Amino acid sequence: MNQYHSFHIQLLEQTYNQLICRYPFNVEDLPLQEQEFLDSYLSLIEHCKNFSEGYIENGQVLCISWIRAYSELTPLLPRDLLWFFSGDCLHYMPDEEIEQFQRLDELRYEAESAAEEFNYATERAKIFNLVH
Repeated sequence: MNQYHSFHIQLLEQTYNQLICRYPFNVEDLPLQEQEFLDSYLSLIEHCKNFSEGYIENGQVLCISWIRAYSELTPLLPRDLLWFFSGDCLHYMPDEEIEQFQRLDELRYEAESAAEEFNYATERAKIFNLVH
């Protein structure tokens, strides 16, 4: 598993932990719809870790379901996951943000092609102006 893939799995795990602390996922008697959503989320994490067939499509479904069913929790959904799973998820990203992720991918591919080290998190922080 490469650094890029690991970064996104960590995001999935961190976001899951944030999600279960918020309503409606933090109630004692979890309704079936929410339990199924959380189950599919955990399943997605495992599929991503194992590179299981269809994990990208499953990620798209989960992200779109999240946005549609839990819009009040959409700010918890990392934009990186929309890019990672792509497809219909890109409809929820502005062009400028897509361009930033494209640039990040280009830098990553250039480094990989030249067999150079590439720190995804550091380069991401630079492109998105998250460092001072």
